[in-house]
Amino acid sequence: MLDKYRAPVAALVFALLLTACGRGGPAPAGAGAMPAVSVVTVEPQKLTLSTQLPGRTAPLRIAEIRPQVNGLIQRRLFTEGAEVKAGQVLYQIDPAPFQAALDTALAGLARAEASRHSIRARAERVKDLLADRAVSQQDHDDADAALKQVDAEIASWKAQVETARINLGYTKVTAPISGRIGKSSVTDGALVTAFQATALATIQQLDPIYVDVTQSTSDLLRLRRRFESGHLQANGADLNKVKLILEDGTPYGPEGTLQFRDVSVEPSTGSVVLRMVFPNSKGILLPEMFVRAEIREGTNEQAICIPQQSVLRNAKGEPYAFVANAEDKVEMRLLTLEREVGDQWLVTSGVKSGDRVIVEGVQSLQMLRPGTPVTVKPVPFAPAGAAAPAAAAPAPAPAPATK
Repeated sequence: MLDKYRAPVAALVFALLLTACGRGGPAPAGAGAMPAVSVVTVEPQKLTLSTQLPGRTAPLRIAEIRPQVNGLIQRRLFTEGAEVKAGQVLYQIDPAPFQAALDTALAGLARAEASRHSIRARAERVKDLLADRAVSQQDHDDADAALKQVDAEIASWKAQVETARINLGYTKVTAPISGRIGKSSVTDGALVTAFQATALATIQQLDPIYVDVTQSTSDLLRLRRRFESGHLQANGADLNKVKLILEDGTPYGPEGTLQFRDVSVEPSTGSVVLRMVFPNSKGILLPEMFVRAEIREGTNEQAICIPQQSVLRNAKGEPYAFVANAEDKVEMRLLTLEREVGDQWLVTSGVKSGDRVIVEGVQSLQMLRPGTPVTVKPVPFAPAGAAAPAAAAPAPAPAPATK
């Protein structure tokens, strides 16, 4: 009975084997080879941290020119947009009425001083006669009062002379500070009034020049905590040095100095103002120009940095990296990133000194589950621009046997 079914069963098994061989084919060469990846060994380094903050330039000093007396502008004595010096005459107001007022005051003073001579002499005579009882006490009091009255009149005329002289001096409108003057709001023949609302011109001192930037209070508190914890160290005078980046992205040559941080917080933005001073001898920086200031925050003596290409993110958006352990097996490490530093990430937790972080070949490992015991062969990582070392080639797979 068994012999009856043995032949059909054998034929069926043989057919199934042929079908399986036809579908699968021979195994690909190198199927069991270990993937070669590039790693970089984490080493602590001394890193000076800096941050870029947006801001605008502001004049060191600014003065709005206004007349201090009423009158007609006779001449404008400056070139618009030019550099002016402190004390330089900018406008000439018609001085004729003020010269007349000064002459009148001088004449009144001379008249009062002339009358004082006779009044003083009479007062002295009356005083002598009073001792001999040749005049009454009333005559003496009247003569003394007349002398005091003329002295007061002389003091009044002296004050009027000084006022007239000051007003005459104000007809020459001078520059209170040195700097670059803007356009004039009046022309020759214009009528101006003392302390008018509209300025005749504006002078701005632009060398050196201020740069005002804003920093959020959250960043300020973060920096303070890092200093208190010892992660950052102050560098003394170097910490106050500031670099500047212009609006078109080019760096500004001279370094500036951080002058102060404002003590009040802007409630609408939650930020404080930082003011710094930059030299501007070539006049490149103009008022209200948009710039970015690169401020040094401090030095991290044991900074851990890894290349950006080694950092991946999971479905939750959490950063992680693959590390080759001592047994050349892959481990996944969740990271805490602080900031970008060039083409690297500054890491505060997740990797430590001596860890070998995989930076190339990571794409072939993304499908691995954490803890999968996959053996890798680490090779040195070549930074961008350098010649990459040759990776160890996998051993060739044996050729399939021929039938």
